[in-house]
Amino acid sequence: MLRYAAIFFIIAIIAAIFGFGGIVESAAGIAKVLFFIFIVLFVISLITGRKNSSV
Repeated sequence: MLRYAAIFFIIAIIAAIFGFGGIVESAAGIAKVLFFIFIVLFVISLITGRKNSSV
């Protein structure tokens, strides 16, 4: 998921260079949403992976 966020970020940068404003806003928005979803899933996996079952 972080890879897709990086791809959309690169698309937004390239579109900004060429002056496509609408594409920049949508690609940057998608990249931002994917990045935050990645962060949430990463934190959840850290929390659930730290459970110690030494019973």
